[in-house]
Amino acid sequence: MDRMIYVAMTGAKQTEYAQAINSNNLANVSTTGFRADLHAFSSIPVVGPGVDSRVNAVVDSYGTDFAQGPIENTGRNLDIAVQGDGFIAVQSPSGNEAYTRAGDLRVSAGGLLETGSGHFVMGNGGPVAVPPNGSLLIGSDGTISIQPLGQGPETLAVVDRIKLVNPDISQLEKRADGLLYARGDADVEEDGSVRVQSGALEKSNVNIAQTLVNMIELARQYEMQVNVIKSSEENADAAAQMMRMS
Repeated sequence: MDRMIYVAMTGAKQTEYAQAINSNNLANVSTTGFRADLHAFSSIPVVGPGVDSRVNAVVDSYGTDFAQGPIENTGRNLDIAVQGDGFIAVQSPSGNEAYTRAGDLRVSAGGLLETGSGHFVMGNGGPVAVPPNGSLLIGSDGTISIQPLGQGPETLAVVDRIKLVNPDISQLEKRADGLLYARGDADVEEDGSVRVQSGALEKSNVNIAQTLVNMIELARQYEMQVNVIKSSEENADAAAQMMRMS
């Protein structure tokens, strides 16, 4: 009886974890540049003294879905979308270099270029600083040009160039802050072949329909596992009653 309870209990616990991953994907369906988290169930034998008669149900988070999300035209000069493979280099809260596909850029009060989440965008030698200007343009290679204050529209000055990279995605890992990091926190070299589209944003790559289907399946699976626990309790009560009668 205890084996029945154990299998159902571990399954229910891991189903809750899988539901949390799935719910996080659904919650970020409108987050610019978001990459969905992937998970899968597996059976792991419980190692310990005695006979190997216990199996634990485990949910493994086996990485991130790097498929490109849909591109939405915004017409805003500071919005950029990476075309094809590649990432925008930003500075993480810990000061390390990290990578994102979120191109909803803005200029902070201190004159630094940052993403909508507040991460400073990296350029040549550090975060990009933008002087006061009349207008700002971002080229397809990430070059930032401004119209200096007091100058005509024919005058453009190059300020910096956004660091665009294209690392091997197998060497990237997604962390709790939603950013991607190279394993070992190593900096990735700039890749001049990466291109961006100005006036557009890449939306989340979460498949809404599939995520909702997964949510329903996980809810039914959890209900089934709880029912198994209830059935084992009823069987235990019936067995105890029969023992009393004998």
